[in-house]
Amino acid sequence: MPERSASDPAPDEIVTRWHGAFRVRGGRIVERFDFPAEADALRDRLTQRLDGGLAPEEEAALRGAAAVSRDRRLRLPPPPRRSPRTSPPPGPSVDLHRELLLAEAERRLQASWDPSVHVDEAVRTIGELDHVLNLLGERLVSWAGRDGPPSDEAATAASTAHRLLEGPGEPGDSGLPAPDPALTEARARIATLYESSAEARRQLETSIEAAMPRRAPNLSALLGPLLAARMIAQAGGLDRLARLPASTVQVLGAEKAFFEHLRGRAPPPRHGFLFLHPEVQSAPRRVRGRVARALAGKVAIAARMDREGSGLRADLVEKFRDRARAARAQGAGGPGRGRGARGPT
Repeated sequence: MPERSASDPAPDEIVTRWHGAFRVRGGRIVERFDFPAEADALRDRLTQRLDGGLAPEEEAALRGAAAVSRDRRLRLPPPPRRSPRTSPPPGPSVDLHRELLLAEAERRLQASWDPSVHVDEAVRTIGELDHVLNLLGERLVSWAGRDGPPSDEAATAASTAHRLLEGPGEPGDSGLPAPDPALTEARARIATLYESSAEARRQLETSIEAAMPRRAPNLSALLGPLLAARMIAQAGGLDRLARLPASTVQVLGAEKAFFEHLRGRAPPPRHGFLFLHPEVQSAPRRVRGRVARALAGKVAIAARMDREGSGLRADLVEKFRDRARAARAQGAGGPGRGRGARGPT
């Protein structure tokens, strides 16, 4: 580009604001292209600009003499120097601009809303309840064991909670004194909390099994409702799961092992949550990676279909089973591998 001499006039600068486009020369507005003052028209211009397009008034401003602009949407060279600060031109009220921005933000939030967020919350709640039940159950079994010598039967948390809620037992022939009534009542409350938490967990699983076939029919048919819900939660929603490639879907749930592999401390993982699928879990070790890879490909297809609202595709499960049988048959005659050896990825 040839250099401009000092005698050449500075080019006009195109400046766009929320209420119009302006040609500025020497710090003064020489031509203005105001947006319509109606709220609907201003909302349309705002959406066009946020989406990277040009408003009709901006296109009209570009049809004049050569100009520069700092706005990348206009695809013009930047101005050679900063223009002097000028007072803002008159236009619609700032309050109207604020209302338009809030309305546009609300519209975009609603458009990006993923209803599978409720599945995510339910799955995470089940995981947290499992943690709570483990802690409470361990404490109940330990506390109940202080009543006397352990019996021959292995005590589980559920059976211990049930026994404590039936009422305190007799001290028996152990010669140990009965526990303090106040502590016995407090322990019974812990047992009640354990049973209510276990019941809440069962209800959550039942709700997921009822909701998933309606929300994600293809994923539920392929994986089962509970495993499909775990995959959606691990991916961060059905919308994101539908955008993931099959290679990423295959190792969802094995992130820790994957990062250990990146550090050079472990072989690459062959599967994550997909190992919970019966076809993968029951496959021989040497072909387990192939079966998981075939399942991950079908999961990626099923997630995209469910994201678009397609109906149930009955042949998806059969195609995966055919791929799994082919992988088993292909690996049936392969050489055996020693313990700890890594199979095909």
